[in-house]
Amino acid sequence: MRRTHTAVGAASAAAVVLGLSACSGGARADEDTLVVTDTLSDTSAPVYQEIYDACAAEVGMKVQANHVAGSGLIATVLQQASSDTLPDVLMLDNPDVQQIASSGALSPLTDYGITGEGFPRGVVDAGTYDGDLYGIAPVVNTVGLFYDVDALAEAGIEPPTTWDELRAAAEALTADGRYGLAFSAANTFEGTWQFLPYLWSNGADEDDLTSPEAVEALSFVNGLVQDGYASSSVVNWSQNDVNDQFIAGKAAMMVNGPWNMPALEAAEGLHYAAVPLPVPEAGDTLEAPLGGEAFTVPRTGNPDKMAKAGDFVACVTRGEHQLAMATGRGAVPSDTEVAAEAAAENPVVATFVDTVQTARSRTALLGPDWPGAATQIYTAQQLALTGSESPAEALERATEH
Repeated sequence: MRRTHTAVGAASAAAVVLGLSACSGGARADEDTLVVTDTLSDTSAPVYQEIYDACAAEVGMKVQANHVAGSGLIATVLQQASSDTLPDVLMLDNPDVQQIASSGALSPLTDYGITGEGFPRGVVDAGTYDGDLYGIAPVVNTVGLFYDVDALAEAGIEPPTTWDELRAAAEALTADGRYGLAFSAANTFEGTWQFLPYLWSNGADEDDLTSPEAVEALSFVNGLVQDGYASSSVVNWSQNDVNDQFIAGKAAMMVNGPWNMPALEAAEGLHYAAVPLPVPEAGDTLEAPLGGEAFTVPRTGNPDKMAKAGDFVACVTRGEHQLAMATGRGAVPSDTEVAAEAAAENPVVATFVDTVQTARSRTALLGPDWPGAATQIYTAQQLALTGSESPAEALERATEH
């Protein structure tokens, strides 16, 4: 989960896609080329391009990949639809799959023999709308607790496993020029994403954000800031900012995802490790959000190319390709057996593999209505952590509209 976009924009975009794609004949200038639109960065694109080329050759096609920034993806899809150039394969951030599928712009992957067998429930749920699978993510991610091994050893602290232990560790590790913990509570979906483990693991749900369990979760996070164990700047920090704080030694622990591993490995003199995020009490189950981009097959009106696109997606999401993508991006293979292979090779990856097995799709409960709840959550965090409202008042105010 590394991108943010406007919830209202995504929802309205999905509706427009329906109208536009219904008019699209899906014609292509080159019937031998599969057009793929994805959200890959300059760093990860080369890893995927090798896989794209191999899979295109396997299905007897060439491939043209167009890389679009996540924040501009929906606008690009609209433009493609209006100009009768919807891609043959479309990568979507997994919370967007249900919104776009509900518009009628995507075809079910089961039409091409893709069922999600062997993938954790959360991965399948994230790509499912109204009982049909529309998107499948070859690699996924979630959040965990990274820590400075030397800082904890010097303080004689074991990695925390419960909220009480996390608070105590954050207090003990806070010193001149260094906070005990860093995290993102920005007024974006990243802020919501990082709060969800506290919300869900405490028994709260996004359809009742004023419940005692939700208030307790926000009160815990708020206390870390109000008591000075985390910086008040967390309300402005993206997850990249949090990683920068950790690498610079300004935080002894951070909440973040496995995509940071390449930067952490490159940081000179940093000895780090990771564990699952602490739960409210010993014995509780960690429920964290599931991130990752899913491949989909748009309805282009060209059944022959759609069939080729389906075969291409099946190839791209195979186990050996999952492993290559995960290694190249700092992610977890979606298939449970392949993920176990990755975990055996890297103890940090193993932390996230464990968490992914019980991770929840953000759209599992509310479906296409998820963005509205996500906005309420980060709004409540902003109100509470800036001291504008108490946690209970913040949640009440954020859910009024």
